[in-house]
Amino acid sequence: MISNLANISDDAQLGAGVIVESFSTIYENVIIGDGTRIHSNVTIYPGTRIGDNCEVFPGAVIGVEPQDLKFEGEDTTVEIGNNTVIRECVTIHKGTKDRWKTTIGSNCLLMTYVHVAHDCQVGDNVILASYVGLSGHVVIGDFAILEGKVAAQQFVHIGAHSFVGGASLVRKDIPPYVKAAREPLTFAGVNSVGLRRRGFLDTDVREIEDLYRTLYVQNNNISKGIQAIEASMPSSKLRTEIVDFVSNSERGVIRGMI
Repeated sequence: MISNLANISDDAQLGAGVIVESFSTIYENVIIGDGTRIHSNVTIYPGTRIGDNCEVFPGAVIGVEPQDLKFEGEDTTVEIGNNTVIRECVTIHKGTKDRWKTTIGSNCLLMTYVHVAHDCQVGDNVILASYVGLSGHVVIGDFAILEGKVAAQQFVHIGAHSFVGGASLVRKDIPPYVKAAREPLTFAGVNSVGLRRRGFLDTDVREIEDLYRTLYVQNNNISKGIQAIEASMPSSKLRTEIVDFVSNSERGVIRGMI
């Protein structure tokens, strides 16, 4: 159902079963997948790609030009996966020539007043609670959860399956599978409850706990922790993922418990 009071460009491509309610504006060069619902008073700018069975609530603005003084009008996009829910007054800015696109994965939930700046890359099954603010170029792994009012600086990397406590300031990278909280932001344990809910085996959770105990608790700096892991713990997929994330972090990772 397309409302007669919606303003839709003839050059926009809408899939089967798309609903667009009154007073929403959809510009040219927009693609919206099958079964997606656009509530009233939504604005979708050129270069936006939205997948199937998404839902966009009133006041959301998607694909607008970035707040980046280096932006020169290059042809960039916002790309959103399937089954993602975007709640009231969310803003998502298109990319710049750094990455050429801003991406939101499938099965995500962006709650009210979330801001996703240019060139961010948000994975699948991510939850961004109300008032989360992502500066440009932030990368968030699959299944990460950011509680309300989390603010992330430019270029930080938040690992998969991590959990970030409310009102946190993210200035450094957050490794996968951990909880992060306090000010300044620190390692607050392994996200064991979340991992078990998502089907991780107890043996996997214990291995992750052992890896981070070695990294953050038994050693007084990150480099020594990495050395200890490589010297004392058997090689595995989880060990490789965590060590590679920490070793390749350009901004450095969050500190251990105080």
